Amino acid sequence: MKFMILIKADKNSEAGVIPDERLLTEMGKFNEELVKAGVMLAGEGLHPSSKGARVRFSGSKRTVMDGPFTEVKELIAGFWMWEVKSREEAIEWVKRIPNPMGMESEVEIRQVFTADDFGPALTPELRAQEDRLRAETTQRLNNRS
Repeated sequence: MKFMILIKADKNSEAGVIPDERLLTEMGKFNEELVKAGVMLAGEGLHPSSKGARVRFSGSKRTVMDGPFTEVKELIAGFWMWEVKSREEAIEWVKRIPNPMGMESEVEIRQVFTADDFGPALTPELRAQEDRLRAETTQRLNNRS
């Protein structure tokens, strides 16, 4: 099962405050544990929303809104993508994360859909397309290394 682990933003991450050496060291050790356990698929920190944008969809109209965005508690400061056996295993790993903000903070755990979750709506043709796109993406990533 794949899970996306979402690190919620706070006023410091939104102000562009970079984690200190201690936290970077602790996170590095934790990431090493994740990799050695075969859990970590990806993980990155995100720039503050002031460097981002949102696109609002309304029918065929698209409206671009530049950051920053005001509701800090609704923003994401970083993420991991993990492959684990269960939601419970994801929770156990999250409990071991060094406190990402150094104070009160939240980490959200969200399961990623698989092709099987879409049932008959994912026709054989759409499934073949999905498989082809995943293979192309994997190949592109492997060529970068």
